[in-house]
Amino acid sequence: MHELKLMDVQKKYKDKEAVRKFNYSFTNGVYGLLGENGAGKTTFVSLMTNLITCSSGRILLNGVDIHSYDDLTSFFGVVLQDFQIYPISVRENIAVDGPVSDDDIMSAIREVGLHKKIHSPEINIGKELDSDGLELSGGECQKLALARVVANKYPFVILDEPTSALDAISERQINSLIIDALKDSGRTLLFISHKLSTTKLVDRILVFKNGKIVEDGNHEELIKNKGLYYRLYQEQR
Repeated sequence: MHELKLMDVQKKYKDKEAVRKFNYSFTNGVYGLLGENGAGKTTFVSLMTNLITCSSGRILLNGVDIHSYDDLTSFFGVVLQDFQIYPISVRENIAVDGPVSDDDIMSAIREVGLHKKIHSPEINIGKELDSDGLELSGGECQKLALARVVANKYPFVILDEPTSALDAISERQINSLIIDALKDSGRTLLFISHKLSTTKLVDRILVFKNGKIVEDGNHEELIKNKGLYYRLYQEQR
């Protein structure tokens, strides 16, 4: 089991605190990181994955300072809003961080619901390089991007609003697929969003405001609290 532990983590930009004295430990499970735009969620993810350094505090990955690792690509699988699908084979699109077996690729394709469209890892995507290449819809491209993090078996999977362009029903369906694919694998899954269409599916919800966590619990607990989560939930119903 892998653990990511944040200890008094703070990030400042000039005089603004983007993340304030953050303390939390992430182990296997499904988490939702929620908050309105500008609440500090994306800065938090960038700190977790060492894309930016904290102004103070420490981040430990399996008990070791995250800055001690030469390469974190085997630990973190991240799907962003601006994910890329390339005009190459399904195999090459999925095995972006190193070799992945065809069995694992096709298993991931089934897990995200693309098995009726993609039946071989050798199929090319798009027609730029292959006139017989497979054309995918926007939603299907999103599923292929999610198949990457399933097939590569990263201990930590972070989804930073990759389905934000979808309607709430479609977003919930795709997120439900990825949760089902990962929840029993001993991995840690974090959803970053300002929408609440998936929050009932996660184990813990962390609500961000002004760079800090103001609420922490599951859906039922936070609804009973009638705080910020309750207000956001009522607004989006």
